[in-house]
Amino acid sequence: MKAHLLAFGEAGGRISDHTLRSYTTSVRQFLTYAKRNAVNILRATPEQGLLWVRGMETVGKAAATVRVRMAGVRAFYRALRWATDIQTDPLQDVKAMRDPTPPWEKRLPYQVAEIDTLVNASPPKFRRLILLCAHAGLRISEALSVKADDVTEDALMVRNGKGGKARRVVLSRTLREALKAAPLCPEEAMTYQTARRTLKALCDLTAVPYRAWHSMRHYAGTRLSRETGSLECVARHLGHTNLATARIYAKWSDDALVQSVGNW
Repeated sequence: MKAHLLAFGEAGGRISDHTLRSYTTSVRQFLTYAKRNAVNILRATPEQGLLWVRGMETVGKAAATVRVRMAGVRAFYRALRWATDIQTDPLQDVKAMRDPTPPWEKRLPYQVAEIDTLVNASPPKFRRLILLCAHAGLRISEALSVKADDVTEDALMVRNGKGGKARRVVLSRTLREALKAAPLCPEEAMTYQTARRTLKALCDLTAVPYRAWHSMRHYAGTRLSRETGSLECVARHLGHTNLATARIYAKWSDDALVQSVGNW
């Protein structure tokens, strides 16, 4: 599957390690389902694929998770058709249920006071990582792969963003100070699993609700939307090519509804 993605996938050789890990997890889960339900992998039918998808939805898997799992298995079967003469596709015409919850009601951003609490409670290296996500708006996979050569005096280059896109990100004063206090060093690279566990432990320690790393990126977009009122600034800072994607941050930053109804 990896060979097929590198050769024929849209991202080509720039496909991220995060995507590869996610797709591998998806395929493993599908294979486990197939073994338990006597599904012939090489002759799986759309009906069996549909049952797998509906099973995930029934046990409460998030709509986004289901779509990712389906994408991984679709990539697996594209690779099988490329490497063999089989033509089966268990997810042909199978669609996940629409998520009834609007995006702005899910994975809410951290609040300013919460980020300040986490930053103040962190050692220098972990403070740097938090600020790369909360101020620079990087995804955790991007933040973990930043190298010293990517950083200049007032900006950093994200060289392998989502979809293989590169972008230039402005550095906040606080992040510049954190980078000086804890310079980037290849020998100190952290894995995603370690970063997730450490953030969870830090949230437990400081009584800050744990919302995972991606909510720090949401914090950056929401704060920028509130302070600039510009979707274009949000999209450029976070690397969105479509302004519509940045509208969710405007929803989170709009305090007019709270201020109005709250005074009734």
